[in-house]
Amino acid sequence: MERRVRIGHGAVRWEYAWTQLFTWGLQRLSGMGVEVAELPGEVTALSYTPVGFDAEGNPVQPATIDSSGDALFGPDGTPFLRPGDTAMLRIPFGPFRVGAPVRVVLVIDEPARKGFAYGTLKGHPVSGEEAWVVEKADDGSIWMTIRSFSRPASGWWRLVYPALRLSQEAYTRRYERALAGPIGP
Repeated sequence: MERRVRIGHGAVRWEYAWTQLFTWGLQRLSGMGVEVAELPGEVTALSYTPVGFDAEGNPVQPATIDSSGDALFGPDGTPFLRPGDTAMLRIPFGPFRVGAPVRVVLVIDEPARKGFAYGTLKGHPVSGEEAWVVEKADDGSIWMTIRSFSRPASGWWRLVYPALRLSQEAYTRRYERALAGPIGP
């Protein structure tokens, strides 16, 4: 699945959108609970942040990493996510909350393009990956692209796959609305 949607316009929307992405805000705004696991130091030391390039092809330092190489924080003090970060998503599914463990596999941190991707871990209803990327166009419009691929993770989830697909579609629409909606404090 791949969807691209305009979520707004201007500097305030841009800051809001990428900050929400980098602090699990998109998932929270979509109705999920997010429990971030403590990341072991050896994983942090081996994290990779890809190099971005400007229009002339010169390398650009990621905007969310300070001069010492440390990760920055969102306005509420939440640390920005990094490759290797692991979280347990608590997804409402009817009267239940389904646990869905995930691990960040990619962070995109360029001046006009930011996002991340996670892969599912054992215990998640599906096996696959999902990515969210926000981009600031030259005209000031802000766009979000969502890409995912998945299949049921086990026999039980294969039995309820039609309901699972409907749930995935509903959450994709929630993601689109979450970053296009009112900007919170």
